[in-house]
Amino acid sequence: MFAPVLKISNHLSIFLPDLRGGGAERVAVNLANSFIQRGYAVDIVLLSAEGDFLSDLHPNVTVVDLHVDRLRWVLFPLVHYLRQARPAVVLACMWPLTIAAVVARALSRVPTRLVVAEHTTWSRSELLKRPTVEWQIRKSMHWVFPAADGIVAVSQGAADDLARFANLEAQSITCIYNPVVGDGKPPAPEPLSPSGWWTGQHCKLLAVGTLKEIKDYATLLNAFALLRQRVDARLLILGEGECRPALVAQVRQLGIKASVFMPGFVKDISLYYQQADLHVLSSTGEGFGNVIVEALAVGTPVVSTDCPSGPREILCGGQFGRLVPMGNAAALADAMAESLAATHDTAALIARAQDFSIDKATDRYLELLFPQTTTSANS
Repeated sequence: MFAPVLKISNHLSIFLPDLRGGGAERVAVNLANSFIQRGYAVDIVLLSAEGDFLSDLHPNVTVVDLHVDRLRWVLFPLVHYLRQARPAVVLACMWPLTIAAVVARALSRVPTRLVVAEHTTWSRSELLKRPTVEWQIRKSMHWVFPAADGIVAVSQGAADDLARFANLEAQSITCIYNPVVGDGKPPAPEPLSPSGWWTGQHCKLLAVGTLKEIKDYATLLNAFALLRQRVDARLLILGEGECRPALVAQVRQLGIKASVFMPGFVKDISLYYQQADLHVLSSTGEGFGNVIVEALAVGTPVVSTDCPSGPREILCGGQFGRLVPMGNAAALADAMAESLAATHDTAALIARAQDFSIDKATDRYLELLFPQTTTSANS
């Protein structure tokens, strides 16, 4: 499957299930491309080489397709890859692939440095609904993660949560904020259909994210229905997921069908951030919250639930956007109305977003992935 090569000191690999739309997938693409620009040889190793973000990879990134359709079968393909490619460093993302990567390295006996990265606030994860699954996740992290050379969480709150959840030493976990803001010109956005629905004199509200329970779009829709009693507004929700049927039914029940549009996953959405009067996040859990930074980067005001863990850190406790209690539609409607009526310091919002630049995150990751190299370069 893989041609044997000599170990290259700047050769690194990123392990991920696939590159379908999602925050962790976007982070992996941003890092891979940035590592290439810094002169590193980069493999992105996928269980299945599919997803909307594949086309965003730098042409010099090597895509390795393990052709695995179930995580349970990934262990030995990973072992084979490590023995053949012999990367200097592996960055493995998202449980249970993080667990498989640690075990695969041990079985391969390849002296590869391994860092695992978790993008979730685990105490809020939807996977914990079944007690047996929760036990498996906790124990696997507790026993396996200490064998890795580094553990990354994407916010300090997520790091603290992971330490409590898996009973890990807090000092063993490094907080590295996600790389969101780049210097390049964003691609042209995909046009919405029906055309013209988004434009007009009404207030434009934007929400972005997978249609799943933890995003709590049900509360957002209830809040928007309350807002519509006061403000002429339209709500655009960009994302796809299993909650779509329930959300469509809720829109009809609330009588707001003409004011809510859910076109599904849209890859390039920069223009919609720019056109929006307000970006809203209603989640009950966010390891980080890429969409908040994406909105701030173009000066769009943000209202977010004060969920664990990323939003409070990104917004500095409310300095750069309003924070409201989770699951409270009335409070969310009030915050949206207040934000729409307020004057915002656009330059301050844009400046805050620069704290989450791709360059800054790349520096932090390289310090952890290649500690001897970066230490020597800085000495």
